[in-house]
Amino acid sequence: MPGATPAVDGRKPSVAGNGAASITGRMDHFIPEAERLIEEIVSRGNMMAAYSKVVTNKGAPGVDNMPVTELKGYLQEHWPRIKEELLAGRYVPQPVRKAEIPKPDGGTRMLGIPTVLDRLIQQGISQVLGRLFIPEFSKHSYGYIPGRSTHQAIQAARKHVAEGLRWEVDIDLEKFFDRVNHDILMSLVKRKVKDRQVLKLIDSYLKAGMFIGGMVSPRHEGTPQGSPLSPLLSNILLDELDKELERRGHAFCRYADDCNIYVATKASGERVMASITRFLSEQLHLTVNQAKSAVDRPWRRIFLGYSMNWYPRPRLRAGSKTVVKLKANVREVCRRGRGRSMQQVIEELNPKLRGWLNYFRYVESDYLFKELDGWLRRKLRVILWKQWKRTYTRAKNLIKLGLSSNAAWRFVRKQRGPWAVAGTNVMNRMLNISYFEKLGLISLQNQYLRLQRVS
Repeated sequence: MPGATPAVDGRKPSVAGNGAASITGRMDHFIPEAERLIEEIVSRGNMMAAYSKVVTNKGAPGVDNMPVTELKGYLQEHWPRIKEELLAGRYVPQPVRKAEIPKPDGGTRMLGIPTVLDRLIQQGISQVLGRLFIPEFSKHSYGYIPGRSTHQAIQAARKHVAEGLRWEVDIDLEKFFDRVNHDILMSLVKRKVKDRQVLKLIDSYLKAGMFIGGMVSPRHEGTPQGSPLSPLLSNILLDELDKELERRGHAFCRYADDCNIYVATKASGERVMASITRFLSEQLHLTVNQAKSAVDRPWRRIFLGYSMNWYPRPRLRAGSKTVVKLKANVREVCRRGRGRSMQQVIEELNPKLRGWLNYFRYVESDYLFKELDGWLRRKLRVILWKQWKRTYTRAKNLIKLGLSSNAAWRFVRKQRGPWAVAGTNVMNRMLNISYFEKLGLISLQNQYLRLQRVS
């Protein structure tokens, strides 16, 4: 059937409505028995849900160069054999492909990209194990947990500060995903998972080599970012930190490996930093990055892109680095805009602006968005001024926009750089807000105010 989801259990999918299972499958919501997890992992419903997730997420090919688009056909031919290997404990994952992406604050982050088949199997494992582990995760953990989000973590952090805990112990784990201790992690997994085949499979994924420069390097620690299983495994490990903080009665928020603890005084913050650093080192074999960690005021730190002010009821604001990053993205689009129409530049900018605004919609002032709108329009005026190039063309276009002939010629004959020109009263009047609105440019301020009215 064209476009249908493949039958990953080797049978032809049944047609919906004939009393048999739907072609899309269904994942039952129950807690599986820990002794027979492998059967649940390879079950039709679970693998259908995993397939849908992997296809939706897309992603780059692994070491076998198989794209997501070829997974369906591959499974139709090979799934019976793969399923048998998984059930018998003979399946061996392929190495992960190394990839590096730039970090917002400089440097690079190393990713390990599994093959699309291994992503499917890992997603299936994660779905089943998640129903065992997630219900018992701390309510103060927000990363990679269904129903929880970055915005919930940010609001919880603000609440702690509003309650008088106005010192923050900001803990940054050094290369967390590269340093996860396999023995400690597997011992935590074994608390709930008794199925030897599943334990062996998880261990094989942890130890799968990294493909670098034509060579496969073995791995003895770490769980590579880019793997569907890594978020759950990292939460299983760091839930030990959560439980320790709860046992001590601390107020805290954790999102993946970002953990902030809120205390009343600097002295207590320094004591907490020292004792938690020791706990992480001795119990979980994790290292706190001393250069990036600190005991400081919350309004001097950034958590998940947000900061806050020092008011008794703190107001959220966007972290300075996130504004710098947005402007850098806009500059990159504008640099490519010289040979394109303004309409094309705006069409490329709008999705970036909407995405940024959607994330920072909880900022509690429209001043930043108003300022960014003005800066953005000025950048676009620079593009137009450079595109017009010649003095005659510039004067002619200004006259078309409504400037008198004498004023236009006087203006274009002045020797000023494009950025200075774009900020003048003449350019602000001629290429005003309504001019760019007609071209489809969204206003961050107007969109922000509209979101505030809706909420």
